[in-house]
Amino acid sequence: MYPREQYLNKIISKKDNGRIKIITGLRRSGKSVLLFQLYRDWLISEAVQEDHIIALALDVLENAKYRNPIELDKYVREHMTEDGKTYYILIDEIQFVSEIQNPYVDNPDAKITFIDVVLGFMQMKNADVYVTGSNSKMLSSDVLTQFMDRGDEIRVYPLSFAEFYNEYEDDKRGAWQDYYTYGGMPLATALENHEEKSRYLKDLFDRTYIKDVLERHEIKNNAEVLSILLDILASGIGSLTNSTKLSNIFKSERQIAIGSETIEKYIGYFEESFLVKKAVRYDVKGRKYIGTPAKYYYTDLGLRNARLGFRQLEETHIMENVLYNDLIRRGMNVDVGVVEYNTKDPDGKKVRKQLEVDFVVNKGEKRFYVQSALSIADPEKKEQEIASLKRIPDSFSKIVVVKDYLKPWQDENGIVYLGIEQFLLDEDIIK
Repeated sequence: MYPREQYLNKIISKKDNGRIKIITGLRRSGKSVLLFQLYRDWLISEAVQEDHIIALALDVLENAKYRNPIELDKYVREHMTEDGKTYYILIDEIQFVSEIQNPYVDNPDAKITFIDVVLGFMQMKNADVYVTGSNSKMLSSDVLTQFMDRGDEIRVYPLSFAEFYNEYEDDKRGAWQDYYTYGGMPLATALENHEEKSRYLKDLFDRTYIKDVLERHEIKNNAEVLSILLDILASGIGSLTNSTKLSNIFKSERQIAIGSETIEKYIGYFEESFLVKKAVRYDVKGRKYIGTPAKYYYTDLGLRNARLGFRQLEETHIMENVLYNDLIRRGMNVDVGVVEYNTKDPDGKKVRKQLEVDFVVNKGEKRFYVQSALSIADPEKKEQEIASLKRIPDSFSKIVVVKDYLKPWQDENGIVYLGIEQFLLDEDIIK
């Protein structure tokens, strides 16, 4: 079992704070284990009595009765038999709770939902409430809005490379390749061979994620379009695109007519499901955002690779995707950078060109720029990679992350060079 210390410590820090703890994230990324095993064990180690931990998993068939909000409310209250002493209410997969007509009022439009139940628990002076929910209904924006800003979200991601590496039992030199091939879904890492991992990841995609999107948004007739769109996004990680371009790909390569607005809507469903995340472009010199095109990254590389049958394992874009995910996990705001500059064409006419910075990274008042490069061994290639960084006029840190292990060093331009594993294993190294 992975210790998931980053998330466990976040939950512990919010214990007894009078707010609802909402644990969200990609399905099968470890939310249930985090709450029902790791946090429960910690509570017991802190002398919380077991009968003061009310834990209920709603995705288990034997607990189907409690998907009725009234029955759920009744179950929890019946187990809170002692006044004054805090009860810790842990509800897993809260989105399974049905919406029912309110039997206590004479209004056919009045409904009772899980929101009402959880807010009711919150009114108890001796209740500390924790819920997990998967992507289909427990979207952070929806939940926090409905809880009227009385909830704290804890977003759980698949295993980081550092988590994966620390528990890796084979030769550590193989950890990077295994990670960028099979990703960080906890159960996938425990499987023995390629066939088992591949089957698990493909089934997870088809039977869980796509099914969730189709059912939530009632678009079962467009299952093929959703599947193709996921493949196109998977094939194009690290590449700029937009809904118009994707619509043209459907028309020219698949002979399917689908409008750009529909594609944009479907991509929004994937983002809501935590499957992919959008990185927008930021004009570094102009200090403004550029609406389109954008880049899309997969939350887990194993899922992405399984979509493509493990056929496109090009490290250049995969490394960029891993870096993006890790920066997001660290709580950073990450954009794709654009640096514009003036030059002359072969005829001597003035032209304006753009260079790309892989990531513009912000956290509070801190900023740094990150360029992902497979290798800088060739001097010409190195100059290509750092051309955009050299044209950034501010004094924030500029970092080039390469695949190979190397001792961190800084060149005459103030640009720092790091190996990918060093960057991922040591969060303090960028300081």
